[in-house]
Amino acid sequence: MSDDLDWTESGPRSRRFDDVYFSAVDGLAESRAVYLAGAGLPQAWLGRQRFTVGELGFGTGLNIAALLQLWRETRPAGGRLSIFSVEAYPITREAAARALANWPELTDAAAPLLDGWPDGRRGFHRIDLPGFDASLDLYIGEVAEALAAWDGLADAWFLDGFAPAHNPEMWRDEVLALTAERSAPGARAATFTVAGQVRRGLATAGFEVERRPGFGRKRERLEAIRPGAPWAVTPPRSAVVIGAGVAGAALVRALQALGVACSLVDADGLGSGASGNPAALATPRFDAGLGPPARLHAQAFARAVRLYRDSGAVFAEGALQLETPSRSRDRFARVAGWDGFAPESLRLLSAAEASLRLGEPSAIGGMEVRDALVLEPRIVLEAWTAGCEVRIARFVSLLRREGLWRVLGGDGGELAAGEIVCLAMGADTAAFFPAGRLRHVRGQLEHTEALAFSGTAAAWGGYAIPTPGGGVLFGATHGRDDVGRDLRGEDRARNLDELAKGRPVLAAGMAALSPDAIHSRAAIRTAPPDHMALAGPIPGQPGAHILTGLGGRGFTLAPLLAEHVAALAVGAPSPLPRDLARLVAPGRFST
Repeated sequence: MSDDLDWTESGPRSRRFDDVYFSAVDGLAESRAVYLAGAGLPQAWLGRQRFTVGELGFGTGLNIAALLQLWRETRPAGGRLSIFSVEAYPITREAAARALANWPELTDAAAPLLDGWPDGRRGFHRIDLPGFDASLDLYIGEVAEALAAWDGLADAWFLDGFAPAHNPEMWRDEVLALTAERSAPGARAATFTVAGQVRRGLATAGFEVERRPGFGRKRERLEAIRPGAPWAVTPPRSAVVIGAGVAGAALVRALQALGVACSLVDADGLGSGASGNPAALATPRFDAGLGPPARLHAQAFARAVRLYRDSGAVFAEGALQLETPSRSRDRFARVAGWDGFAPESLRLLSAAEASLRLGEPSAIGGMEVRDALVLEPRIVLEAWTAGCEVRIARFVSLLRREGLWRVLGGDGGELAAGEIVCLAMGADTAAFFPAGRLRHVRGQLEHTEALAFSGTAAAWGGYAIPTPGGGVLFGATHGRDDVGRDLRGEDRARNLDELAKGRPVLAAGMAALSPDAIHSRAAIRTAPPDHMALAGPIPGQPGAHILTGLGGRGFTLAPLLAEHVAALAVGAPSPLPRDLARLVAPGRFST
């Protein structure tokens, strides 16, 4: 995040690029004349159920605020707007608020942008715009890598980097060619500059380019169009989600946000499986390789934190990842210095500092995860499935007939039907999608309200977190290829032994309790051989999708991956970069 700005009477000026963020005459009037009108808005989206706008150069967010105001005033009934933007050097939220305050008429449109302002983490940030039936995927990083990563096709482009003479990187032929590749037929592009390299680059990329009268002191501006007729697509409006754990609930939330009516089918109701624990810890999986798996878990964690904080389910914040032989201090240091997490959100702790956080002596240090959350799963599941028809019944087969997926019960009767079907049944998914090569892992955990939790949530080989009532939840065992849901005394003993390794004082208090005061719960988790989840369309089955294989990170992975699945199901841009989408593609083991 940058405060490398000079402030003038008309607004901010970048010291890095020695250029203004918007016209000194009137930035909002410039946005409306150059970008909105230049891209043919609002006429271009009339009658469209889905419309996508891309922008190169997010800056203060002024163009997007103006776009949102226009969309709210003129959007077609039932329409949904997707926005993509990129910014290599984001300004702070405070600076953006100061800049946008020049136009009180944009207050309502600017508010959700400021509420979701990026935290400096590199990569995609999804910003929810619920009052506008819209969402923004903002990429923090270089423009070429952003365009290569984004999987959408824009119907309109705002090309608003600093002037080519000051910021030539934004206007390279490679960037303009990628812009063309990410354009739908008939897409229009608008920009303030008429520099020769921009005109030639757009023309070489396949746009038809025209000069138009400029705004303010600029004599001319550019409009460009990608040849072809705009797509007239009618997105699906109904879906059936099978499975009522966190994966299914996250799918319902994501689909309903895109205007899809959902039915939910589960044999036992909300949270009957692994998502039904009294408490859950949302924390990232650390991967010192810092490659695609690390980026997936970091982005998923950031998205989960954003959504859970708005859900009312969070009752404790912060966690400590203790050092273990496989998670050494050197590996932690590598992760803590990486830009895939928000600045200062991870901090190495000495043994003495860890002791203070835990509230008991610790012989080892670890890493403090500032944004980790402890939440009540029941509240999340109920909030995310609100407004959804829930059918408690066991389904046995699927049938596609007359353009609908029909979910059938044991007697052959139809339980629910929709244009889309999503399988999110955890361990039970394996029987319906053998190509996913899912393996089962039985986990038993323990919890009690008879002993008060102290200190912060912590994880090592095991974990210990508070319950909503102030008690303790700890575990969990990992029984590979074991599908038994019976409660086992030997597993309780293993959990108590593991608790003693990370929280010995807490374990001593637990050992002093009556066995009847400690309650066990067993559930089956599932994961593919590469432990990277399955999220996306089922090959060869139009309209059928899957979200499963989340392992022990369901509450961290499900929100982002559900949005990815929902976007693919309705033809919207996914918040997941292309390479990470391939990482979780359900058909990856058969190719």
